[in-house]
Amino acid sequence: MHILIAPNAFKNSLDAASAAERIREGLLQSRLKPTCACFPVGDGGDGTAELLISHLKGETRSIETTDALGRKISSSFGWIGSQRLAVIEMADASGLRQLKPEEYNPLRATTYGTGRLLQAALDLSPQKIIMGIGGSATVDGATGILQALGLRFLDKDGKELNGLPESLSALHAIDSAGLDKRILETEFIILCDVENILLGADGAAAVFGPQKGATPEMVKTLDAALARFREIALQQTGFDMGSVRHGGAAGGTAAGLAAFAGARLANGIDQFLEITQFDEALGKADLLITAEGSIDRQTLNGKAPYGVARKAKEKNIPVIGLAGKIPLDTDAELDRYFDALIAIGHQPLSLESAMQLTAASLKRTAAMIGNMLAIKNR
Repeated sequence: MHILIAPNAFKNSLDAASAAERIREGLLQSRLKPTCACFPVGDGGDGTAELLISHLKGETRSIETTDALGRKISSSFGWIGSQRLAVIEMADASGLRQLKPEEYNPLRATTYGTGRLLQAALDLSPQKIIMGIGGSATVDGATGILQALGLRFLDKDGKELNGLPESLSALHAIDSAGLDKRILETEFIILCDVENILLGADGAAAVFGPQKGATPEMVKTLDAALARFREIALQQTGFDMGSVRHGGAAGGTAAGLAAFAGARLANGIDQFLEITQFDEALGKADLLITAEGSIDRQTLNGKAPYGVARKAKEKNIPVIGLAGKIPLDTDAELDRYFDALIAIGHQPLSLESAMQLTAASLKRTAAMIGNMLAIKNR
């Protein structure tokens, strides 16, 4: 039996490549003794760019930039010279992991540092730029990135706004004369792992703001700021940032880059699988094992396990999904894509303890699956 192992990361616990390796180790310890191929995947969430660079055998280019609070840091992006492709991870500059929890402040956090990464990538004259935007610390609608690319956000007196995104409510005009035109001449793809729109109860501020430190009052302020940004952008460009699918991703970064940088917003996992030629690896498999921290009905909204499972089902390859959390009851929609969903926990534990044991739990669960398959194949 040849098993393809294609997990996503376990958020705040285990990256996708490590998850794949633990599953492989467990399977090889079992009585099944299969052949295994690890194919860790990402859907635009934090870590996706690193996986793309690894799959495509790219190199890393380091530069000095700033974190979400404007402090100097060293960061990097990927370069695949044979394809003239740059790969950028927003979280490498503007991510929550660059900050301490007590520093989270989405009223002041900016994507400017990611804009510096984008500028450095443009200096290499790429044909295509791919950006993963998961794990950001920001709800600024990409205004920081756009400032780095030359846009100016002006108040009613024609003065440039300070303290974005909080001050966006005072936005009167957007001066795009200084925009770095190279971005419009380059294919620019944003990998999105959510479908949320920019504004309202399902929008960037309401859904993602609290994860980045926003209080209920901050959420109202941020939503109003993004609404003003959308209003002025619509007046000046005719592009409605508020209606675009995926627009709320990464605190509205997706909407802002679609409106002013010509970015194409794409389903992250579908793009990832196409770019990395996943179908070729899948064609050799007798079984697919995928995994993520939680697999439930929300997984079917474009998350990585759904993306790989759907591909497997197109080829009639059985799929096992592993997760820290799965639904208690059977779900007909999930059953269409997953032949078995297995929770990896083996004893009652707090969430914190369970996350610390993710690697060991994956390995043990994979060994159990291998032994069960060995019994079946006697």
